[in-house]
Amino acid sequence: MIDAISSISSFVDGVGGASATQLNSFQKVGPVAPAAQGADFGDVMVQVAAKATETLKAGEAASIAGIQGKASVQQVVEAVMAAEQTLQTAIAIRDKVVAAYLEISRMAI
Repeated sequence: MIDAISSISSFVDGVGGASATQLNSFQKVGPVAPAAQGADFGDVMVQVAAKATETLKAGEAASIAGIQGKASVQQVVEAVMAAEQTLQTAIAIRDKVVAAYLEISRMAI
């Protein structure tokens, strides 16, 4: 245990064997360029909603195809389960948004 502590202290003292010139070269590095702008939150939510709608429509279409005998039971079950999972996710997001709105509305100004 003592050997491990002394090896850590030697690592900290020598910064892993790096020389002073190496450390100074790290300090001369300029600021990091800002990351590229990503999509807005609203745009992301629109994409998520569109994909959820497509999944729900696919589940409904698979159900109709299954009733007509054009799709296997496995395909229908997979599509319906995906639609159900998407619906549960949408409900969870809605609940979180409503809870956040209520919390913000209760804040004292």
